[in-house]
Amino acid sequence: MGPQVTRRRPRPQLPTASEFGRKHRPDYVLVVLCAALLAIGLVVVFAISPALSQAAKVSNSFFVSRQLIAIALAIVAFIATAQIPLHVWKALAKPMLIIAGTATLVALVTPVNPAYPAHRWVRLGTLSFQSVELVKFAVLLAVSGFLASRIKDETVNTVQSTFKPLLIATLVLGVFIAGPQKVHAQSDLGSMMVLIAMLGAMLFVAGLKLRTIALAVGILAIGIILVVLPSAYRRDRLTSFLHPEANCQDAGYQACQALIAVGSGGMAGLGLGRSVQAYGYLPEAANDSIFAIYAEKFGFIGCVILLGLLAALFGRLKQIAERAPDDFSRLLVCGVLAWISVQAIINIGAMIGLLPLKGITLPLVSYGGTSVIFVAAAIGLVFQVSKYTSFSAPIQNEKLIIGRQGNDNSRDGRRFRGAYHPDPSGRR
Repeated sequence: MGPQVTRRRPRPQLPTASEFGRKHRPDYVLVVLCAALLAIGLVVVFAISPALSQAAKVSNSFFVSRQLIAIALAIVAFIATAQIPLHVWKALAKPMLIIAGTATLVALVTPVNPAYPAHRWVRLGTLSFQSVELVKFAVLLAVSGFLASRIKDETVNTVQSTFKPLLIATLVLGVFIAGPQKVHAQSDLGSMMVLIAMLGAMLFVAGLKLRTIALAVGILAIGIILVVLPSAYRRDRLTSFLHPEANCQDAGYQACQALIAVGSGGMAGLGLGRSVQAYGYLPEAANDSIFAIYAEKFGFIGCVILLGLLAALFGRLKQIAERAPDDFSRLLVCGVLAWISVQAIINIGAMIGLLPLKGITLPLVSYGGTSVIFVAAAIGLVFQVSKYTSFSAPIQNEKLIIGRQGNDNSRDGRRFRGAYHPDPSGRR
């Protein structure tokens, strides 16, 4: 009688973390990276505060104290979004859209500051609130919930139920946010481009067909051309981008001064207390132009460190998106990734002459309370998602394929990996 053969029973299919709803250790590296970027921004604002205070005729501690208050409020916003359950935020999407729309309309009728003639701020005495940052946050929640429900109903690629309403909403947002100043719109094409990037990223991840995405890109490109061409100052910005040396005393002044600041930094920078461009030469030194000031102070080496931190943050967000336990949270994280990364690319690209000036902040680094608070709130949502990341997501295709299937952008052709698996032997 031969030896008895013991057959191993197949390992039972274990439910994923999303089915368990089980918590585990969140991604603290995400918090460390955000704290480092906030600290860099605070150091730069502190270093140039004498120049800013002299120009604004305020005390030397004015800008630093306001930035500290903004960071404190950002921490509160982060804790709130990290602790309040995601299903509550999902339910709050519509009320937040209504509040954001109301704030936008209030900003359009609010008297402008002569130094900032665009209708972008709701002003309450000495305090100001930029409504488009709330719009980004509300759109993030609303579109994530909308597309998650379409995925569940298997109607993502239905024109009437998905593509048409989102396209109409985008065009309406474009009228109020990117419209010219003469019609009392916000004239904020940079923020509108960030919103479009968020929508595009979430639609791609949701599985919208590539030909439909291409159609949307074509329609929006025509809309951007129609917005840019009638506006004299936008044409001037485009011309100064193409020929910066020809407009250094006029439309291209800020772009030229930014390049001077970046070039002045050399390899190691001039040092914290030796900035020249902050003393009235470079406009918006603490806001839109803070990367150029940073480059002047810390040089090429400092820029590599800053870009490394941003790249690490983007990589962390991508990793959490891949490991998200459900469609809503995955779409949410992808929207945050598109928001922060595209805004950073536009800001830094303008400062080094690779993109036209757009007048938007560098996330978590630039001076400005509204931007810092809402970016921190968005990061708080991602931090909460990181508590429930799973090793595997349910897929129908067993092949390890990362990317897209043909022209259909099939969601079944993707493998969303993750750190947490309920079975310890299944971790890798």
